[in-house]
Amino acid sequence: MRHYDLVILGTGSGNMLLNDELAHLRVAIVEPDRFGGTCLNRGCIPSKMFVVTADAAEGVRAAARLGVNASVEHVDWKAIRDRVFHRIDPLHDSALNYRRENGVDVYTEAGRFIAPRVLQVGTERISADTFIVAVGSRPVVPDIPGLDTVPFHTSDTIMRIDDLPASMAVIGGGFIAAEFSHVFGAFGTDITIMQRAPRLLMAEDEQVSARFTELASHRHRVLVEAAVTSVERSADGIAVTVTCPGGDHVVRAATLLVCVGRRPNTDRLDAAAGGLELDEHGHIVTDSAYRTSVPGVWALGDVANHFQLKHMANAEARLVRHNVLHPEDVRTLANRVAPHAVFTNPQIASVGLTEQEARRRGIEYLVSTRDYAETAYGWALEDTTSFVKVLADPLDRTILGAHIIGPQAATLIQPLIQAMTLGLTVDQVARDVLYIHPALTEVVEQALLAL
Repeated sequence: MRHYDLVILGTGSGNMLLNDELAHLRVAIVEPDRFGGTCLNRGCIPSKMFVVTADAAEGVRAAARLGVNASVEHVDWKAIRDRVFHRIDPLHDSALNYRRENGVDVYTEAGRFIAPRVLQVGTERISADTFIVAVGSRPVVPDIPGLDTVPFHTSDTIMRIDDLPASMAVIGGGFIAAEFSHVFGAFGTDITIMQRAPRLLMAEDEQVSARFTELASHRHRVLVEAAVTSVERSADGIAVTVTCPGGDHVVRAATLLVCVGRRPNTDRLDAAAGGLELDEHGHIVTDSAYRTSVPGVWALGDVANHFQLKHMANAEARLVRHNVLHPEDVRTLANRVAPHAVFTNPQIASVGLTEQEARRRGIEYLVSTRDYAETAYGWALEDTTSFVKVLADPLDRTILGAHIIGPQAATLIQPLIQAMTLGLTVDQVARDVLYIHPALTEVVEQALLAL
């Protein structure tokens, strides 16, 4: 059995742990897939490269409202796809070679715990003083009758298809469904979304969720409160039977995309054999410093938290590195505010409490909503559907939550994230800061001033 000072499982945010501070340690990495994890290979980065292209196509079509009459003559799917992956795919080999050239042992077979801090990797057995588990998550494949008999895609595979489908049936109504419906819809694919819940993006503030569902229904066929009961092959692709309040529907499409959530990869790791405690969702249980139930074993990212956000995993990686190096000065994340964005059309960004969460938890709040249309830049955009919503504590006047739907939402929300992180009051952010006129940030200023 080979013994190491440190073994890292997973090379998404796990790969970011290694820097000069750890150079004195004997280190191994276990990665049976590609360096970079979900974010680089199948998630955030390639999907946003597709989104930018989709935004460009949609921008051309929408220009008529500004007096610019233009059209999209042709979408070259293969050129779009190859631009993305010709940039991403070479990074795996370069990252793997870089680690090996710098003295890190890289195991490219799957590893499974056979005892606490002991791993079986292929035919080899390795142990370590310290393990960091960052093996991520994968798409959930639901138990739908017939699904195992038809070809279908998840977010892992849909971006690498060879041809742009004429039509696509999308099972699910969350982040991934919203983003890929936007991408393929912008490229000319006819989209049908089937969502079990009454609205799309149910995790968002209810006002944002309702507005997005309304706008998505103008672009796609959207079936809500729709339970998928079976899937089968059809002459031109697949046929999905859906039960809705108004009766059954059969949705026919050339391609099926399944995006109903993600699950942590702890089952592939045999975490229980390693002594790791799991929660009811299969995530590794950690304390606030990301220590697991086994001394010397830490966990971070999708395998340990429910956020499934790369920026959270990166922050956790920095924290765990410090804690491994400085056990006498263990730190926890100073900020538990977890912002997110959905890069669909319109863009959505959120941080903190939604209004329905505040009501459910009995938290007193003030609320202000401001339309883009009430600002000069909103006029320039001819925007009639976007808004900023802010919730604040009525006593100490700190921000409890912020939610934006509209152009540049992921950027506009940043000063509100900063204010929440630093504990600034609504009045400080609204009145003690100058907002450039006539920039779109004025819609944030106006929402704050109304509280």
